[in-house]
Amino acid sequence: MNQHPDLIAGIARTRLKTIAKREAERFAKARPKTRVALTGGADSYLDAVPMHWMKDWPMPFPMLVETARGARLTDIDGNEVDDFCLGDTGSMFGHSPEPVAKAIRKQARNGLTYMLPTEAALEAGWLLTERFGDFHWQIATTATDANRFALRVARAVTGKPKVLVFHGCYHGTVDDAMVELSNGKTVTRPGLTGQVADLTKLAACAEFNDLESVEAALKTGEIAAILTEPVMTNSCMVLPEPGFHEGLRKLATKYGALLIIDETHTISSGLGGYTGVHGLDPDIFVVGKCVAGGMPTAVWGLRPKLAKAYIRYNAGRASGHSGMGTTLSANPMQFACLRATLAEVMTEASYAHMEKGAKRLYSGLKRVIEAHGAPWHVVRVGARVEFICAPGPLKNGTEAGAAHMPEVEATLHTALLNRGCLIAPFHNMMLVSPATRKRQIDRLIAAFDDTLSELFA
Repeated sequence: MNQHPDLIAGIARTRLKTIAKREAERFAKARPKTRVALTGGADSYLDAVPMHWMKDWPMPFPMLVETARGARLTDIDGNEVDDFCLGDTGSMFGHSPEPVAKAIRKQARNGLTYMLPTEAALEAGWLLTERFGDFHWQIATTATDANRFALRVARAVTGKPKVLVFHGCYHGTVDDAMVELSNGKTVTRPGLTGQVADLTKLAACAEFNDLESVEAALKTGEIAAILTEPVMTNSCMVLPEPGFHEGLRKLATKYGALLIIDETHTISSGLGGYTGVHGLDPDIFVVGKCVAGGMPTAVWGLRPKLAKAYIRYNAGRASGHSGMGTTLSANPMQFACLRATLAEVMTEASYAHMEKGAKRLYSGLKRVIEAHGAPWHVVRVGARVEFICAPGPLKNGTEAGAAHMPEVEATLHTALLNRGCLIAPFHNMMLVSPATRKRQIDRLIAAFDDTLSELFA
């Protein structure tokens, strides 16, 4: 986005730096216990955190959470914050929903893992079909695993080598999806740790909302599957243009490729995910994160015809490791939580509350942006809302990548946290849960307004 060199996303650079410094100091001052605990207390971890992305938050150092209930977090210094990040969708239905907590307590008395199914597993299978449609299901621990296994099935059944993904996409840490477009050509994404394989032998890349580029890739005859989110969500959010998903379905069928829909973030759309709400027709359906109320669980399902084709393939496969499945996947704790979530948490009433709150948040943020004359916009997909520090709407991954304003976003995130509101660290994502209250939404809108008042003063 071209703009005056002294401005970032419409904000004076000197003002931004001054505010960023002040907000960082304010965060640190409010957390003396956290600072002391982290000094020396994290020495046993690589780079001082148990997972590297815990350092990707924009604050000077991570929060140490003591409790999380509903849509609220409390750190060890006693700071309470409204949680709109919600584990970046993992806790989309709130922290420890009571039916899930009850299921955990009950199952804990009966064993945690034993490589055998339970009655809850049978019930969960029926509930998955009721919620998401006519698929034959398998259970994984993460959506990354589910996507990886789905791609093996696609290659096995079609006999083709490549997956088609979209520039700027996110499908967990699936190697095959770690490609992007550079000067119109598919290349391995830069920055991958220890990457030695040429991923272009496994994958091709197209632009989201560009059916011509999709068809060009499919015409090669190499594409086993199209793997896509219904909405691009892990950069600045990009909505599908009218007819795009219908076009993907037609092209996949025409060229003998499978269509895999990854709903891990767009489960926010409503009951049944974006696929259910908008009537999509994938061959393989994937969803993870919140599907078991926050217990590490993902599911992937095959349409009945595809399931039969895979069973035929599997019957003729040489014996040995399939490269699919992990020992702790499909454990009884997962099924207890999956059943509780599907039956008692992931309900029409929950989604109605989330939708109403998200509309309120969307309208409030949009109103603030317009009042301050910011060249920004807001996007919503069901319970998921994002503000984007650039004009919109965005069309594809290239535009989404260019719309990021890291300095502005980091300052905003810390400022919002200092005003009692936590949003997702990697982008400007906010979720409304069934536990989120109207006063929390209004508090976030007010904090956003307060911060923009200073940034655009």
